[in-house]
Amino acid sequence: MSHPSGAIPDPTGLHPTRLDGKVALVTGSGQNIGRAIALRLAEAGAAVIVNGARNRDNVDETVRLIEEAGGRAHPIMCDVSDADAVGRMVAEAADTFGSVDISVSNVGRRLHKPFEEIEIADWDDSIRINLSASFYLAHHVVPLMKDKGWGRIIHVSGYDGFTGHLINRAYNIAAKSGMHGFSKAIGKELGQYGITANTLVPGAIDTDRDWSQYPNTAIDTVRERIAVKRWGHVDDLAYGAVYLCTTGSFMNGQALHLNGGEFMF
Repeated sequence: MSHPSGAIPDPTGLHPTRLDGKVALVTGSGQNIGRAIALRLAEAGAAVIVNGARNRDNVDETVRLIEEAGGRAHPIMCDVSDADAVGRMVAEAADTFGSVDISVSNVGRRLHKPFEEIEIADWDDSIRINLSASFYLAHHVVPLMKDKGWGRIIHVSGYDGFTGHLINRAYNIAAKSGMHGFSKAIGKELGQYGITANTLVPGAIDTDRDWSQYPNTAIDTVRERIAVKRWGHVDDLAYGAVYLCTTGSFMNGQALHLNGGEFMF
């Protein structure tokens, strides 16, 4: 049986293993998962915009690590919950490296608070930081991606947005669920322009964090629940991002769960 005309495209260029000539903007990349993603995208050849909101030393350290390894990086301090500031960041990124081909929205605020203690301001702040920031970034980078006929949009969510297994995290769970819904919506709409949108979903990842916001998390108990019997490393997420930007060109509107088998979907 012959294939319908155009159904099987020429595979040339569909599965690159390098990102030379591409520009990535990674928010929250001064530490933890964001830093690892920035480093691995740079390792694959991308020039990287490194972003943070408060700690310039962390951002500069990520830039230093990239440049020390022979890559290109540029720091931009920006509060991604401010839509106008995000617009200025994207404009500076384009002025610095020519465009933005890859955007990684990786900023989150995970406060532990019972539902009945959540104030309206708490809710609005959390949704703006955890969800609206993803929209602001996509809003500003998509025109650049459409102009080039290629783009990769990645949202770093969290598995509580799919499982709801953590208590006293209503606003975070709602925002992270919405983040994946947003990936699906724009992935469907923008795929025709060579732009994919996906969600990276970290499970229990070993990161520097404020453990006071995780009072119900017992490290050893969680480890025993994970099929591979270890907490995840930030590079587990980073290499997932590299896959979505290189050989994973047929993945679109999907959630890539990286949790060692603690939860299976």
